[in-house]
Amino acid sequence: MSQPYDILIIGGGMAGASLAIALSGHGLRLGLVEAAPLKVEKVPNYDDRGIALSYGSRRIFSALEVWEGMQNQAQPIEHIHVSEQGGFGFTHLHATEEQVPALGYVITARDLGAGLLPTLENLDDVDLIAPARVRWARVDDAQAHIGLENGELHARLLVAADGGNSLVRQQLGFAVRCREYHQNAITANITPGNPHGNTAWERFTTHGPMALLPMTESRCALVWTVADKDVGEVLSLNDEQFLHRVQKGFGWRLGRLQQAGKRTAYPLSQLWVPDAVQHRAMVIGNAAHTLHPVAGQGFNLGLRDVAVLAEVVLDAWRNQQDPGSLDTLTRYQQWRRRDQRGVVETTNLLVRSFSNDFLPVKLARNLGVLGLEALPPARHAIARAAMGLQGHLPRLSRGLPL
Repeated sequence: MSQPYDILIIGGGMAGASLAIALSGHGLRLGLVEAAPLKVEKVPNYDDRGIALSYGSRRIFSALEVWEGMQNQAQPIEHIHVSEQGGFGFTHLHATEEQVPALGYVITARDLGAGLLPTLENLDDVDLIAPARVRWARVDDAQAHIGLENGELHARLLVAADGGNSLVRQQLGFAVRCREYHQNAITANITPGNPHGNTAWERFTTHGPMALLPMTESRCALVWTVADKDVGEVLSLNDEQFLHRVQKGFGWRLGRLQQAGKRTAYPLSQLWVPDAVQHRAMVIGNAAHTLHPVAGQGFNLGLRDVAVLAEVVLDAWRNQQDPGSLDTLTRYQQWRRRDQRGVVETTNLLVRSFSNDFLPVKLARNLGVLGLEALPPARHAIARAAMGLQGHLPRLSRGLPL
């Protein structure tokens, strides 16, 4: 365990696994440390959690040659419809208008893991160190170091992809900015009475934003934001009462809601690391930015981190430069800063704007949404941003190999 790695990734979730796959095959010595056993539940379940993938994320997975193993389980989003309960404003986005097969996809976390893990396990140049829990982390000028229960590991570059409560981020002193929303997201899978038609519905209700996303097996993934004070009461409802409450907020566009699965709630806040790199170490994915789910961008933003980081590191490696130097990592940060800041601030603006029921604000909000419907160029710009296709795109985001 004393031989140093070129890149050591902490966290074997979707961001960490994708980064290992992206960096493999180019002569780097790679290690991936994950606290939990690397395995995927084999039996599908009605309550499997849905994850929204942008079209840009599909391109990245295609370039990594893992999309083929996922696509049959991924439900395309061909239409997005945005409206407000009790308001007159609405707008829509259509894949045909953007000349893409889908604006995005919904896939369960289980199926996404099942698409990544076999590829990860077959990489000869990636040491999978799991289950293994990191106890401490530090860096010096020459290397980054982590301590495990049974020894130490060293690397030229340490990448923390260990989630919103990242131990590595805390140990290395990365500064974070936090916003508390005093809200919870309630998630559940629901079967509607009418076919979902590959449409994602974003409905701003009096109790908070409500999204219904199309899934396989005629299900929809519900993500409903409610105030902290209301969470206990909503979770205490039986299936019939819960469906009635959702129906009241969402309306009848999908007919009578037929079935509700297991409900889960988690508190909502925003975390952002403005300076995500230092000499020999950096943070990506949820360790660098944890977002409100209102725009469905959290995982997609992290995957764009992966795409840029892999390109920057491999460019440095091929040019015989140090992949863990601050110069190399600063190139990554400069490339990613605008996208990260834009998504962080836009998400916060949406939450604040649609959580305000002051009548003049509500009127302006509805006029703005209705105006958007009348301006195809504005809708196109929003669609490109939602698909992860704005700005200076790395090779993977263009569907090209590294």
